[in-house]
Amino acid sequence: MRRNIYIISVICCLLMVAGVSRAQDRRTLPEGYELVDSLVYVPVAQLDSSLVGTDVLREVKVHQSQNISDAFAGHLNRNRSRAIQGYRVRIFFDNSQSSRAASEAVLKSFLASHPGYAAYRSYVNPYFKVTVGDFRSRTDAMQLLNSIKGEYPSAFIVRESINFPVIDKEHSYVLDTVKVLRKVDYFQY
Repeated sequence: MRRNIYIISVICCLLMVAGVSRAQDRRTLPEGYELVDSLVYVPVAQLDSSLVGTDVLREVKVHQSQNISDAFAGHLNRNRSRAIQGYRVRIFFDNSQSSRAASEAVLKSFLASHPGYAAYRSYVNPYFKVTVGDFRSRTDAMQLLNSIKGEYPSAFIVRESINFPVIDKEHSYVLDTVKVLRKVDYFQY
């Protein structure tokens, strides 16, 4: 879901930039609109993209039996979709009548206040759940739990299948500036 939101936001930004590039001159802007700067949070790649699609072993000569090569290739193919076990922090868990709307609100507020972390909303009958983060160790999950305990006092750590964690924890997103068209409010004081 987060990937879909990211793709949609990138497409919107590209459309806005394309619209701005056609309307660079102030005279060609639509009436009642102005160009303003807007900040965009762009998540970094979860894998080192510099090595994707390259054969890192092309300079290494390995002499081995074809059976070993076939067994290794088979192992890779069988485990391609295997999930990674790790930890997340559950910040919402409820089954009341208003829990659907409450889970959406918790998810949106968490993403707004912590843009560097992945957040997931799920429904397992009868509970709506919101979990955050992708951590390989319980220690990493505990660091996040301690930092958000004031905002989410009932949060706790759960063991789940996770996505690949971000490589650089300190720089999990990039802040960028784009020009967007905004309707002019003539009645501002």
